[in-house]
Amino acid sequence: MSSSGARRRAASVPNSDTDDREPAVGLKKEIGLLSACGIIVGNIIGSGIFVSPKGVLENSSSVGLALIVWTLTGVITAISALCYAELGVTIPKSGGDYSYVKDIFGGLAGFLRLWIAVLVIYPTNQAVIALTFANYALQPLFPSCFPPERALGLLAAVCLLLLTWINCFSVRWATRVQDVFTTGKLLALFLIIIMGIVQICKGHFYWLEPEHAFHPLQPYDMGRIALAFLQGSFAYAGWNFLNYVTEELTDPYRNLPRAIFISIPLVTFIYVFANIAYVTAMSPQELMASNAVAVTFGEKLLGVMSWLMPISVALSTFGGVNGSLFTSSRLFFAGAREGHLPRLFAMIHMNRCTPIPALLFTCISTLLMLCTSDIYTLINYAGFINYLFYGVTVAGQIVLRIRKPDIHRPIKVSLAWPVIFLIFWAFLLIFSLYSEPVVCGIGLAIMLSGVPVYLFGVYWENKPKSFNSFVAKLTRLGQKLLMVVYPAEGSDDGNEDKEETE
Repeated sequence: MSSSGARRRAASVPNSDTDDREPAVGLKKEIGLLSACGIIVGNIIGSGIFVSPKGVLENSSSVGLALIVWTLTGVITAISALCYAELGVTIPKSGGDYSYVKDIFGGLAGFLRLWIAVLVIYPTNQAVIALTFANYALQPLFPSCFPPERALGLLAAVCLLLLTWINCFSVRWATRVQDVFTTGKLLALFLIIIMGIVQICKGHFYWLEPEHAFHPLQPYDMGRIALAFLQGSFAYAGWNFLNYVTEELTDPYRNLPRAIFISIPLVTFIYVFANIAYVTAMSPQELMASNAVAVTFGEKLLGVMSWLMPISVALSTFGGVNGSLFTSSRLFFAGAREGHLPRLFAMIHMNRCTPIPALLFTCISTLLMLCTSDIYTLINYAGFINYLFYGVTVAGQIVLRIRKPDIHRPIKVSLAWPVIFLIFWAFLLIFSLYSEPVVCGIGLAIMLSGVPVYLFGVYWENKPKSFNSFVAKLTRLGQKLLMVVYPAEGSDDGNEDKEETE
């Protein structure tokens, strides 16, 4: 189904609340360069670097190789982000890889990307981040035991509801929250790095000396090294989230690549030097035995101020929930606008210009995941599919170059970069299929379950009039309850002009 057809059908739905004499309602361009960097850094840096960098070390088999893995994974992430930057300014739509896959490979491929995101990826990821926030926020109150599960679930739900309200109220407020909490987590990480530098100055760098850094803790194994790269890649997840909000960026042709060029090297620097800091205070065996590396690090070096580390993790994950809500709601908004989700999700508030239905849907689906006991299992199933679509999207860049060589490209990277990424991507994907065929197979089955949904909901256009009438009534009811309307085509330009004159 073409996107223009979906938009024509969306525009045909009557809306009594709009007035042709009033200014067009549309998404506002309120995300500047600083907030764009905050979205990328805030979504990449979650709890992982604080809690569990041990997976990379375990599979790398030595400190030196682990640091190389962190560095090379950052380089590959930068390459993939460059490819997405070209796609983002060539296809300047919100929705990120969903929009690119749909426009390049067709409606079914785009819908399957959206389906796995709606059903599993974003609700489960947000639920896990919210639970991690609750766990570390409550840890100072329960120093000798684990916090009660009900308290964890309740605080995670409060976190989600509060941040959903902020995102519904104002884009500017949501980006300010992201900026503040991203700054907080960066300060915490720079504190770790500074303490590591102090340790090195005191002579505590035994595990950084080459003869010790590359001493194998266990025999080197190519399969385990590949797994270390896979885990490192997951630690950089979130690098593509800015592409989900392209339409809300001020001057996206300049700020999208600038934000990538600033954020990815910054995150790579932080990841590498935070891991260096950890091994100045802990042996590799201690690091691998710890379930919360930053907390153990703080207990060794901060003494009575060790409570700073769990609070830092809590602040980091709070900002992570906000960033994920902000960007994933735009993905669902983009899917509804293209006719792949209920039309109500493509509407925005008349005055606040925020996608309230999409935000509420994101919040409710995440709250339901908090009631599920198999969240981590679902993430394992969906992680393979998520990484699969990264490669499909980058391959789409090459396909688009062949199909439309003369299309306007404000950014045009060398085709060597997507080829390098696809070689690395294929290596990890083949290893994943070989090492965990059942998990990958179930992930593929969850994705393919979207095919009949696509055939019924999208491909079948001539549905019974009674069904269409029922859906239209529900849509109008939602419009009246939430005070939302369809954004006007082309209204974003006007918003940009308005923002630039303020």
